[in-house]
Amino acid sequence: MEKTRAGIQSVEVGFTLLDALARAPGPLMLRDLAAAAGMSAAKAHRYLVSFQRLGLVSQDGSTRYDLGPAALKLGLAAITRLDAIKLARERMPALMERIGHTLALAVWGNFGPTIVHWEESPQSVTVNLRLGDVMPLLSSATGRCFAAWVSRDAIAPLLREELARARQLGRTDLPRNQTDLNFMLRQVREHGLARVVDALLPGIAGFCAPVFDFDGHLVLGMVAMGSVASFDTAWDGPVATSLKAAAQQLSTELGHRP
Repeated sequence: MEKTRAGIQSVEVGFTLLDALARAPGPLMLRDLAAAAGMSAAKAHRYLVSFQRLGLVSQDGSTRYDLGPAALKLGLAAITRLDAIKLARERMPALMERIGHTLALAVWGNFGPTIVHWEESPQSVTVNLRLGDVMPLLSSATGRCFAAWVSRDAIAPLLREELARARQLGRTDLPRNQTDLNFMLRQVREHGLARVVDALLPGIAGFCAPVFDFDGHLVLGMVAMGSVASFDTAWDGPVATSLKAAAQQLSTELGHRP
């Protein structure tokens, strides 16, 4: 039992070479790869010989090493098994315990950002939202998050409609022209998440943090919301930092590399 728990050290040591290649922007010379993995060139070379036989590593004519076809096969197999929503739902209970507020998940649907999972905190105030609700782009944290990272071509018509509606209603708390909109989206990207206070529902504040896949596409938004009386709306407060950290960790697990 103890041997099983101890594992095989040589496998763990050899993996540092594969990890270094995965993190590198391109192929590496032996000395650079060995240094990145924290081992001597001679030791690294022995591992690389075996990895080449297995197809995990390839070597070009200039003696530089890179990930091989077997590594690609493993990576693609792992990607096809990933379910972003399932992974996000699994971490909701622990995240709610840390944040203490209602949480939700949203994806981009046919009509905009759509709520697909809802987990209401027992201590929170009731929020009149349901599964399948489509969030507005300008007045919700969810919408602002998607507006900041979804393809502009896909979202432009909806943004034009909401900007026109904000002007018509005289909403001074919302962007009403392209300049206001650009400022709002820049703020979202700089902070790494979106925030609203009293914009969508009276007395309610919320954050939405983006989750990206291996290709850098926004796959879902992680949302936290609650009463302004108890919800910490600071960009660097515990709600924002916990939500952002959870979204970044999930993005990493989905293969995203900032």
